[in-house]
Amino acid sequence: MYPLPGTTPAITVDNSVSDAERRAEILHILQDEHSLDKPSLYHLDSALDVDTAASASSLDLPPVLVGDERMRRRSELSRMKAPVVEAIELAPLPSIEEQAHEQSSIDRATDISGEPQGKISGEDLELAPPLSYVPSMIKEDASSAGVLSPAQRAKHRLIGWIQFAALCYFFFLEGWNDGSTGPLLPRIQRNYGIGFAIVSLLFVTNCIGFLTGAMMNVYLNHRFGFGKVLVIGSVFQLAAYVLIAPGGPFPIMCVAFSFSGFGIALQNAQANGFVGSLKEHAQIKFGVMYASYGLGALVAPLVATYFSTARHWSFHYLISACIALSNMIILSAVFRFKTQSDAMAEAGQATEEPVTSGNLYRQIMRLKEVHYLATFSLIYVGVEVSIGGWIVTFIEQERGGGASAGYISSGFFGGMMLGRIILMWPNRKIGERWVIVLYALIVVGLEVTVWVVPSLLENAIAVSFIGLLMGPMYPILMRHSTSILPNWLLTGSIGYIAGVGQAGSAVLPFITGVLSSKFGIASLQPFIVSMMSTMIVLWALVPKKRRIE
Repeated sequence: MYPLPGTTPAITVDNSVSDAERRAEILHILQDEHSLDKPSLYHLDSALDVDTAASASSLDLPPVLVGDERMRRRSELSRMKAPVVEAIELAPLPSIEEQAHEQSSIDRATDISGEPQGKISGEDLELAPPLSYVPSMIKEDASSAGVLSPAQRAKHRLIGWIQFAALCYFFFLEGWNDGSTGPLLPRIQRNYGIGFAIVSLLFVTNCIGFLTGAMMNVYLNHRFGFGKVLVIGSVFQLAAYVLIAPGGPFPIMCVAFSFSGFGIALQNAQANGFVGSLKEHAQIKFGVMYASYGLGALVAPLVATYFSTARHWSFHYLISACIALSNMIILSAVFRFKTQSDAMAEAGQATEEPVTSGNLYRQIMRLKEVHYLATFSLIYVGVEVSIGGWIVTFIEQERGGGASAGYISSGFFGGMMLGRIILMWPNRKIGERWVIVLYALIVVGLEVTVWVVPSLLENAIAVSFIGLLMGPMYPILMRHSTSILPNWLLTGSIGYIAGVGQAGSAVLPFITGVLSSKFGIASLQPFIVSMMSTMIVLWALVPKKRRIE
């Protein structure tokens, strides 16, 4: 008998069956059904496959079950059915570089919908856009170069080259300063009526100023910052030339040389530390920067030789003062008194946070690598200045060169400039460590020819080749320093190395002057040979790789 439409079907229960028996029958049915092995959801050919399983609406359940129980059983059996599996073809994921490029035009903190990246809804995970990946999965450079537009990168490159050009201009001035002294020494001796030992005091006072600047560089850099220290150094250098230009008493000239040394030391350390911290093309930039020094040292003797025979020889330093003034203006305009980190960031260069714990001086002095490099620098710079400063006097007195001997000094510094450019390729092919040994051995041989061959032409050519081979040594020294010294001590360490090197520019020429007073200027060549041989031994002691981080 069927119920009328719109009425609730009656549930027929056999009253002759006790409640206990009814419960036992239900339990028996449930146990039989659950004893069947449930098919794996991953086997599509199971008994409960989509094609063969009975639908929930057609399940054959015992009539003894009440309505709620029948619905519960249907639900259980429905959940046991295997899921319908569909193959979904996913679009290939873009590469990391493409993701970074696509994100350059949107806010990295949020995706298109404004929701934070990394929050992906549970629905259709495969349809999530590539930009929804967590940002930490994308490898980014510290400088965020990967998210810069081409215009921004071009701007950074332009600023970087302007900064580098400003530092090269300072090195041109430094070369001009060092190249001016040699041709003017004989005139200074005649003007003040002094001998070799007294005129050598110019090198000594210059050394004192340079050492003072090198020692104060660490404090001043920490106190004022990169840009301000550069300008302070340029002001001292300008003041030195202003004092020398009137041609006052010799003691005033000595004081001026100390000012010049102090200013050059500050600028030299800052420039070397800045270029040494660059991440790209540091080796090439070192070579170009020191080639600028060679260019200044090449041009200066040409001008100084003219003034050495002029009535007002000291007017040469008016030209030096003009160059120093322009140098001060350029450094102020380009770096705008910024710290090194800010200046490098402006050019898109990544910077490392400096470690300031502990005493920086003590940390620098503990590094034996610093002392090896500093001693090598002392001898190298001393030999360079001794040759550039005394070769004119040697040629005049030993080879009868006359006033035109000043051009031989230009040949020496011109060779240095060329060597720092054209020998870059051989330096890389041979290896910078071994190439210094090779060049030093050849220089020793050429110095011997200047010593024993009494030919003006041969001596002039040999001196030019000596400059050519000595040119790359100092850039290699500084480049090697940046590779083996801790980054947070780099500027202070380079300041110390350059300062000790400048001490050599005073000590060795002064020793040459003392030896010349006793044995004659001919003692210059054997002294140079002995110093170059010592350089080879010192270079062998310098470590190959960085040992301290």
